[in-house]
Amino acid sequence: MKTNILLMAALLTGVVAHGQTPRYQTVQKGDIILLKNQGGQTIAYAQSSGVKPLIINGWAFKDLNKNGKLDAYEDWRLPFEKRAQQLASLMSVEQIAGLMLYSGHQSIPARPMGYFAGTYNGKPYKEGETDPTELTDQQKKFLEKDNLRHVLITTVKSPSVAAQWNNKLQAFVEGIGLGIPANNSSDPRHGTVASAEYNAAAGGHISMWPGSLGLAATFDPKQVLTFGQIAAKEYRALGIATALSPQVDIATEPRWSRVSGTFGENPYLSAAMAEAYVNGFQTSSGSKELAQGWGFGSVNAMVKHWPGGGSGEAGRDAHYAIGKFAVYPGKNFNQHLIPFINGAFKLSGKTAKAAAVMPYYTISWNQDTKNKENVGNSYNKYLITDLLRTKYQYDGVVCTDWSITHPHTVMDSFLDGKPWGLEKLTESEVHYKALMAGVDQFGGNNAAEPILEAYKMGIKEHGESWMRQRMEKSAVRLLRNIFRVGLFENPYLDVTETEAIVGNPSFMKAGYEAQLKSIVLLKNKAKVLPIAAQKTVYIPKRYIAAARNFLGIETPERWEYPVNLDIAKKYFKVTDNPDEADFALVCVNNPSSGIGYDKADVAKGGNGYLPISLQYNEYKATEARATSIAGGDPLEASANRSYKDKSIKVANATDLGLILETKQKMKSKPVIVSITMDNPMVFAEFEQQVEGILVNFGVQNQAIFEIMAGKVEPSALLPMQMPANMSTVEKQAEDVPQDMLCHKDSEGHTYDFGFGLNWKGVIKDARTKAFIKPVK
Repeated sequence: MKTNILLMAALLTGVVAHGQTPRYQTVQKGDIILLKNQGGQTIAYAQSSGVKPLIINGWAFKDLNKNGKLDAYEDWRLPFEKRAQQLASLMSVEQIAGLMLYSGHQSIPARPMGYFAGTYNGKPYKEGETDPTELTDQQKKFLEKDNLRHVLITTVKSPSVAAQWNNKLQAFVEGIGLGIPANNSSDPRHGTVASAEYNAAAGGHISMWPGSLGLAATFDPKQVLTFGQIAAKEYRALGIATALSPQVDIATEPRWSRVSGTFGENPYLSAAMAEAYVNGFQTSSGSKELAQGWGFGSVNAMVKHWPGGGSGEAGRDAHYAIGKFAVYPGKNFNQHLIPFINGAFKLSGKTAKAAAVMPYYTISWNQDTKNKENVGNSYNKYLITDLLRTKYQYDGVVCTDWSITHPHTVMDSFLDGKPWGLEKLTESEVHYKALMAGVDQFGGNNAAEPILEAYKMGIKEHGESWMRQRMEKSAVRLLRNIFRVGLFENPYLDVTETEAIVGNPSFMKAGYEAQLKSIVLLKNKAKVLPIAAQKTVYIPKRYIAAARNFLGIETPERWEYPVNLDIAKKYFKVTDNPDEADFALVCVNNPSSGIGYDKADVAKGGNGYLPISLQYNEYKATEARATSIAGGDPLEASANRSYKDKSIKVANATDLGLILETKQKMKSKPVIVSITMDNPMVFAEFEQQVEGILVNFGVQNQAIFEIMAGKVEPSALLPMQMPANMSTVEKQAEDVPQDMLCHKDSEGHTYDFGFGLNWKGVIKDARTKAFIKPVK
């Protein structure tokens, strides 16, 4: 690295006008040149991109479109809005169409085969031979040919690889067209590795935090704010400037498979957590702030899923055609908006509102009071334009969920297209429908052609001037978010800084402490917890059935220890013989029964629909609706999706057997059950047989042992109700929070929203006072 006053370097490139006194310094790091303006912004460009600096009154600017003059969008002194408007006016329709694309999932490096596959000079990735920091052939194509500038990143080989890949990506797009940088994004990526050991002095791949339900269980918005601030630093160090989060749907339907990604079922807790989360991610301060709280430390938050996706009929999810309907038997649609309008859109910080919104796949059944359309939320003009844009004055980006414009061909595939309610239209026609509804961007689409075809449809209906204006309106919104986070000034990363930031010890410590605060103590009979050091524990192996994930990847059946025994031995003596043990620890997951559909039922003459169960024992749905509220699909003969009187067995029914068998082996000695929870569950099947119950929402094993050993006192509270039985689950309304009969345990405690124990007993503090109140 070399540092000089830029005068000499600039004279060599011929960019300093005669007589100008440089008001900047230069720092060169390989291909990247940083120009540090005195009293202004630092800009950076890649020599390989062909971009040169412009020197105006001694200050440096980037000539991104290489026209030899300073355009408004290149002038870092101007407001974001003015720059975005000028750039949008310069863009061709093809370039705007590319800006409206959000890529499919990109793994770095690309996998050699399967869903995240890609090639490098026509060849699949091969470890040891292929440079993982290079762009794939497919990425180069959609960046240059389709003008795509929003990239969704999934797995990365390492922070260093991610940083180097980012720099090559940004240099590539800087050198083409108008030099618009890439706005990279990520779904939540701060989950835990359960078996990993926490070491206060050690760093990691990335800081590990409890899942969203775990953050909600802290009942502490300040904890969520801290998470957002740290996660934003790590995102920016990885080249990620947009978070496809938070998920603020209120989880009013306990069987929904996406409950774990929410802040629970209470709209007011969800709103408080949403506000803190978005503030943490979006706010820059000090030298990183550009204006209005935005800057080089900011990450755009794309809050999801408008207008709430947590009321899918019978708990089925809208990634599948079998779950495309959100229903409102309790007439409670408006309460689902609270986390948006009182949370993500009402920030205490200077950025004011979440930068972007993602509607859910669902058809919000019979909620379009103006046009009476039952179509997917992104296609519904009432929900997007009349409600979100007009009534609630939201002018940020609206981006569809992934693959809503792709063809629908099968009822039960996660990867199927999701044009719900418009299944018979062409791909171009559904793009046009979404544009007319008010959408700005299409998630999971790499090709611009369908948008360009939609543009032609708009010209026929409205005229070219009107349609051009409509496209520019979306372009301004999209560009605004890129300007706000400083990517036009400097999209490049210092690999050494990335390695120092991502997963550093202080961030790992903060994440681990949050995990400790997220573990709920539900039962503590005779104060069996905490357990004295060096007591002997029996931890039985757990059976895991063979499975296939949504990508079709299979895992074989197996028996395995559910925790890292090496960590367990640091807290207790461990034995395989229950007779030698002082107590037992049984680790299980909540019951899991699948998506609520089976083709085998169709083959037998049924409609395919099955119950989703929250209990371990086989469940027969005798109290289910005889006729579904919503239904209908071109691939189905019947619109009735009822599963009444059908039965279902959960995949992990052996977890119940493990609990009961362990209690039998331990006789009168205490059994502690630790549950990793994604959904509410029925506790009545085993609760009275055990002495202690701990619930976590995704933590390291070590955090559980810290609680059990009394190193830390439990403080978390349930972010959702635990049903007394499946009867109350069937009778509750999918759209109404906290409307179930809750389980009451042998100690007289009710597992309701906000319940939790510490060593003294039931927790009652400022948090419970603030959030445990009637839901109106």
